[in-house]
Amino acid sequence: VQLQASGGGLVQPGGSLRLSCVASGFSLDSYAIGWWRQAPGKEREKVACSSARFDGSTKYADSVKGRFTISRDRFKNMLYLQKNKLKPEDTAVYYCGTDVVVTTCDTLEADYWGQGTQVTVSS
Repeated sequence: VQLQASGGGLVQPGGSLRLSCVASGFSLDSYAIGWWRQAPGKEREKVACSSARFDGSTKYADSVKGRFTISRDRFKNMLYLQKNKLKPEDTAVYYCGTDVVVTTCDTLEADYWGQGTQVTVSS
């Protein structure tokens, strides 16, 4: 199982950014997978999750609801996080993660992580 996240960068408040995560060694269709973030001095926080394809549900942290959208490309085996209306408090290292066990978001705690991609929201 390998995950590789990319797409971070510097963006102004109110701007948009899309993160990508390439998955290999397993099928994204079969498991729940999500995005976490960790800001300096804070614990890692799960911000978005996508359940396995048969379920199709998504779940978001209250802090990003309505601004972030998680999606998959099943043909490319890729996960995305579209981030709009970015705020300075969204500044963090973002990770994609899964455990290749659970299929729904409620119980997902990742065992496998991408390497993280830095997102900085600043003017």
